[in-house]
Amino acid sequence: MTSVTSGSPQTKLPIVILISGRGSNMHAIAERAASGDLPVEIRAVVSDKAEAAGLATAASMNIPTRSLSAREFPDRASYDQALAALIESFQPRLVVLAGFMRILSPGFIAAFSDRILNIHPSLLPLYRGLHTHRRALEAGDSMHGCSVHFVTEELDGGPLVIQAQVKVRPGDSESSLSARVQQQEHRIYSQAIDWFARGRLQLREQRAWLDGRPLQTPVIELPLED
Repeated sequence: MTSVTSGSPQTKLPIVILISGRGSNMHAIAERAASGDLPVEIRAVVSDKAEAAGLATAASMNIPTRSLSAREFPDRASYDQALAALIESFQPRLVVLAGFMRILSPGFIAAFSDRILNIHPSLLPLYRGLHTHRRALEAGDSMHGCSVHFVTEELDGGPLVIQAQVKVRPGDSESSLSARVQQQEHRIYSQAIDWFARGRLQLREQRAWLDGRPLQTPVIELPLED
């Protein structure tokens, strides 16, 4: 963990970001890092898809990019082993999943134990997995949102860090609801990464700790819209 003086890290936290598509969260993190608002150094953006649009975005921001396709490997375990080796070559202190659409193996998670974060588009434990906005609308929920959590072997089940709530409006579609949730993703993911970079956030004993205390419930960011 980066040492802390007066609430600020002495050095920038090296991170690697994993994406599978447009990488909107990656872009938001990179913009904050470039502006100096987020004390991290993005060592690389890595994708399981060579055609991922986010790789071009990262390259345009002078961030090193790599792609590694699962089709080149005989099984999930060998792919994850190669992916872990690729990531480790950049010596990150934190691995950031930003729309990385693969279920990671126990071996991969163990390789980066206590230092993998993920953003999920629902108020976990509600709606693990895919199609979260559709499921929230079908359930008639009045509130939806997103969650940042540490990654463990349980799918979308690692210790929660922070959540942002978004009101479901009459007439919302998957697209309109997704757009508002994504705005909150950009906000709370950078917040969680900032806490980790400053030594305030840790995973200990399978629990998220913030400022030296275990989180009994995630930090909740209330909706900003009416």
